[in-house]
Amino acid sequence: MTAYDTAVVGGGLLGCATAWHLARAGNRVLLVEKDQVNRHASGQNAGSLHFQLEFRMVEHGDDAARAAARALPLHLDAVRAWASIEDELGERCGVSRTGGLMLAETPAEIAVLDRKAALEREYGLDVAVLSGPELRRFAPYLADTVLAAGHVPGEGKANPRLVTPALARAAARHGAVLRTGCRVTALHRRGRHWELRTGTGPGDTAGETHLADTVVLAGGVWTTELAAMADVRLPVFPVGLTMSATARSRPFLPHLIQHVGRRLSMKQTEDGNVLIGGGWPAKLVSRAGQVDLETNPELRYESLVGNADAARVVPAVWDLPVIRTWTGMTTLTPDHLPLLGAVPRRPGLYVATGGSAFTLGLTYARLLAAMVVTGEPDRAVEDYSPARFGALNFV
Repeated sequence: MTAYDTAVVGGGLLGCATAWHLARAGNRVLLVEKDQVNRHASGQNAGSLHFQLEFRMVEHGDDAARAAARALPLHLDAVRAWASIEDELGERCGVSRTGGLMLAETPAEIAVLDRKAALEREYGLDVAVLSGPELRRFAPYLADTVLAAGHVPGEGKANPRLVTPALARAAARHGAVLRTGCRVTALHRRGRHWELRTGTGPGDTAGETHLADTVVLAGGVWTTELAAMADVRLPVFPVGLTMSATARSRPFLPHLIQHVGRRLSMKQTEDGNVLIGGGWPAKLVSRAGQVDLETNPELRYESLVGNADAARVVPAVWDLPVIRTWTGMTTLTPDHLPLLGAVPRRPGLYVATGGSAFTLGLTYARLLAAMVVTGEPDRAVEDYSPARFGALNFV
């Protein structure tokens, strides 16, 4: 039986970044991943770094937008985190921060855009609403139907295939032990320590047992399952998403594109492909009445059509064939805010998921590591605490 200071469960961006922060702070760290590093959401998303409020956060009105804006302090932190990550890791991660635009095509959408920008400025986000000739000069590639756009200089993209492996390598260089193909099958509090049983699956009787003073749950869509092992109920829901990629083209789209009135995210990679996403749903696969988290969601025809139609705001995209469409999963909480922090009545157990998890993953990891090492993160996190769902837990 091996003992560690911290066991991190989940080998995505968040888990690897947390292991890196902890290991370089001197912690003895075990990272456990049931498949391969970057196999799931962190490697399947489109890599957007969007610091503005997304369409899903404003589509249900001003009250919902104001509630979602409580996460904006994390967005501001993430701007700085992504600006320095390649220098800190000493590796290229495909980070490009040439700015982002949130588009509006009708007077009603412009009104939403203006209110959203005013709300974001209250929290300190650098956002300007462009329109008319100013917008045409700034983004001549946009369709004439686009009347205005909210511009944030620090938005952009990162390469999901590069970031997480780079974080895993950095964690290993600082002494973290990475165990892949290794599933947590049991999690119990034993005195002052957590006992983790790992194996290839629930029926594996030949697995290993590890002790850790603290445990960080960074398992994405498996958060609810992992928390249940510690007799904790956390309302985390899997969501299926659809992304598409076009054939390569000359560089013509320097910005991250979103839309204030409908689902859309779009950006061009270094290789010239245009990636299109923005929250178009995919169908979760169910077996025996339960969502099958081991199987990628199925494509929905209406999402394929909507995903392609959304790209009409950049006419040059219409000339490009779509060469690949894929699905992935992410997690949401009932209030659309992140789930971040210590789990009440479970000493030494921490969790992070939800929100804009790729964009905010570096920030989540740094704050989690600070909680574990010093007990005091350098930023207030009470709004995101699992304690807000305490009524679901009686023990």
